[in-house]
Amino acid sequence: MATVTMDIPEEIMDFMVCDNKSDELRRNALLLYPFIKNETISHGRAADILGISKWELIELYGSEGIPYIDQNWDEVEQDAANVSELLSKR
Repeated sequence: MATVTMDIPEEIMDFMVCDNKSDELRRNALLLYPFIKNETISHGRAADILGISKWELIELYGSEGIPYIDQNWDEVEQDAANVSELLSKR
Protein backbone atom coordinates (compact mmCIF):
# COMPACT_ATOMS: atom_id res chain seq x y z
CA MET A 1 0.00 0.00 0.00
CA ALA A 2 0.99 3.61 -0.54
CA THR A 3 -0.17 6.82 1.05
CA VAL A 4 -1.41 9.63 -1.17
CA THR A 5 -1.99 13.20 -0.15
CA MET A 6 -4.80 14.92 -2.07
CA ASP A 7 -6.53 18.26 -1.89
CA ILE A 8 -10.25 17.56 -1.68
CA PRO A 9 -13.22 19.52 -0.41
CA GLU A 10 -13.52 19.05 3.33
CA GLU A 11 -17.07 17.73 2.94
CA ILE A 12 -15.73 14.69 1.05
CA MET A 13 -13.36 13.62 3.83
CA ASP A 14 -15.97 11.57 5.70
CA PHE A 15 -16.59 9.52 2.55
CA MET A 16 -12.91 8.77 1.96
CA VAL A 17 -12.25 7.18 5.36
CA CYS A 18 -13.22 3.50 5.42
CA ASP A 19 -14.00 1.54 8.57
CA ASN A 20 -13.58 -1.91 7.03
CA LYS A 21 -11.81 -3.79 4.22
CA SER A 22 -15.00 -4.16 2.19
CA ASP A 23 -15.60 -0.40 2.08
CA GLU A 24 -11.91 0.19 1.32
CA LEU A 25 -12.05 -2.24 -1.61
CA ARG A 26 -15.21 -0.58 -2.94
CA ARG A 27 -13.66 2.89 -2.67
CA ASN A 28 -10.46 1.82 -4.40
CA ALA A 29 -12.37 0.02 -7.17
CA LEU A 30 -14.43 3.14 -7.79
CA LEU A 31 -11.25 5.23 -7.92
CA LEU A 32 -9.94 2.89 -10.64
CA TYR A 33 -13.11 2.86 -12.73
CA PRO A 34 -12.38 6.01 -14.79
CA PHE A 35 -9.16 4.36 -15.98
CA ILE A 36 -11.12 1.30 -17.09
CA LYS A 37 -13.72 3.50 -18.78
CA ASN A 38 -11.09 5.42 -20.80
CA GLU A 39 -9.30 2.13 -21.57
CA THR A 40 -6.06 3.04 -19.77
CA ILE A 41 -6.31 -0.29 -17.91
CA SER A 42 -8.46 -3.39 -18.28
CA HIS A 43 -10.84 -4.91 -15.76
CA GLY A 44 -8.28 -7.68 -15.29
CA ARG A 45 -5.46 -5.24 -14.52
CA ALA A 46 -7.67 -3.30 -12.09
CA ALA A 47 -8.59 -6.57 -10.36
CA ASP A 48 -4.89 -7.46 -10.08
CA ILE A 49 -4.16 -4.08 -8.52
CA LEU A 50 -6.99 -4.62 -6.02
CA GLY A 51 -5.97 -8.20 -5.25
CA ILE A 52 -9.26 -9.77 -6.37
CA SER A 53 -10.42 -11.75 -9.40
CA LYS A 54 -11.74 -10.05 -12.50
CA TRP A 55 -15.15 -11.63 -11.85
CA GLU A 56 -15.24 -10.27 -8.29
CA LEU A 57 -14.49 -6.81 -9.68
CA ILE A 58 -17.20 -7.11 -12.33
CA GLU A 59 -19.63 -8.20 -9.59
CA LEU A 60 -18.58 -5.28 -7.38
CA TYR A 61 -19.15 -2.79 -10.22
CA GLY A 62 -22.48 -4.46 -10.98
CA SER A 63 -23.59 -3.95 -7.38
CA GLU A 64 -22.79 -0.26 -7.89
CA GLY A 65 -24.87 -0.13 -11.08
CA ILE A 66 -21.87 -0.09 -13.42
CA PRO A 67 -22.38 -2.62 -16.25
CA TYR A 68 -19.52 -4.75 -17.57
CA ILE A 69 -20.76 -4.44 -21.14
CA ASP A 70 -21.35 -0.78 -21.83
CA GLN A 71 -22.59 -0.46 -25.40
CA ASN A 72 -25.37 1.57 -26.92
CA TRP A 73 -27.87 -0.10 -29.27
CA ASP A 74 -26.09 1.14 -32.43
CA GLU A 75 -22.87 -0.54 -31.28
CA VAL A 76 -24.72 -3.79 -30.58
CA GLU A 77 -26.30 -3.73 -34.05
CA GLN A 78 -22.90 -3.05 -35.65
CA ASP A 79 -21.35 -5.96 -33.75
CA ALA A 80 -24.19 -8.23 -34.89
CA ALA A 81 -23.72 -7.10 -38.51
CA ASN A 82 -19.97 -7.76 -38.27
CA VAL A 83 -20.57 -11.28 -36.95
CA SER A 84 -23.14 -11.97 -39.70
CA GLU A 85 -20.69 -10.77 -42.35
CA LEU A 86 -17.90 -12.93 -40.98
CA LEU A 87 -20.17 -15.99 -40.84
CA SER A 88 -21.34 -15.45 -44.40
CA LYS A 89 -17.71 -15.52 -45.61
CA ARG A 90 -17.09 -18.98 -44.13
